[in-house]
Amino acid sequence: EVQLVESGGGWVQPGGSLRLSCVASGFTFGSSNMSWVRQARGKGPEWVSAINSGGGSTYYADSVKGRFAISRDNAKNTLYLQMNSLKPEDTAVYFCASYTVVPETGVVEYGHWGQGTQVTVSS
Repeated sequence: EVQLVESGGGWVQPGGSLRLSCVASGFTFGSSNMSWVRQARGKGPEWVSAINSGGGSTYYADSVKGRFAISRDNAKNTLYLQMNSLKPEDTAVYFCASYTVVPETGVVEYGHWGQGTQVTVSS
């Protein structure tokens, strides 16, 4: 059974930090590109960050660049998102997901999803 289990969410004041974790099982995590996607209440999903299977390439949405850092430990089947200088607009449910890129089109296709972890940034 494929599982992605996020943790580390919670409430934090603006300017604070949180570290999200996503533990994977049931598939070859070390061969999978991984991403973080968030969804604020009443809004559509927003891609946040991605990392390739080996961890050598990382990508960020402009809204989080310089504040968030994605990483992974393939020996532990775990994906991380270090979030610093948090803002109220970062409030959302954060999901980890595996993805592939269709070579012919460059289209990103998501595969496995976690259940999400709530991050709330407020004073």
